[in-house]
Amino acid sequence: MGRSSSIASAPDPDARINDQIRVREVRLVGPDGNQLGIKPIQEALTMSRALDMDLVEVAPMARPPVAKIMDYGKFKFDQAQRTKESKRKASATQIKEMKYRPKIGVGDFETKTRQVSKFLSEGHKVKVTIMFRGREIFHPELGQDILERVIEGVKDVGRVETFPKLDGRNMLMVLVPEKRPVVKAAADHDSGRSSSSNGSEGLATTSRSSASGAVPGSSKASDALSGSSAVIEETPAAQ
Repeated sequence: MGRSSSIASAPDPDARINDQIRVREVRLVGPDGNQLGIKPIQEALTMSRALDMDLVEVAPMARPPVAKIMDYGKFKFDQAQRTKESKRKASATQIKEMKYRPKIGVGDFETKTRQVSKFLSEGHKVKVTIMFRGREIFHPELGQDILERVIEGVKDVGRVETFPKLDGRNMLMVLVPEKRPVVKAAADHDSGRSSSSNGSEGLATTSRSSASGAVPGSSKASDALSGSSAVIEETPAAQ
């Protein structure tokens, strides 16, 4: 009676609850998952209300039906959150596609490649397709050249997952995100802050030197000048 139950622990979204359950008795499962045995429906309802919870029919086809004491409102909320998260993950991992032609113009190439870079920076995989027409299929090197240019154009945000291969009259390649741009932005911010700090320290050092009346490098300049004078004074003696 105290064993943990695995009987239909997740009710149907349209399950009958509380007074909607029209049976004489149910096999009752407690909120902790333990089986509480077969109970008359009124007793089961009384127990659920005493815990300020709901009685939910989780296995209506069983004999007798199985009902569980639970917080049905919380269950519905959690289920909605799981569905939302599942959709978000599915959207985040979808594969985008960008199509090129072997004789694509420079402007179109740059526009499409910028879009590929955008997809990668957002965390999407991208399938790049080269579409051959007519006798172009006999010159796969044209497609290979386009794909190599795409790889070069997105190397900061993506890398090759599936290398170029022919598939019928198309040449395919799959790119995946390389790194998160947010991380790079944070690193640039830290680098800029460090540079600013170093610049401030250098300015403070220069200010202290000026305040003490010393000009950076003046000692070396004086030594060089003294050396020059010595050479000038020795010159007449050499003559």
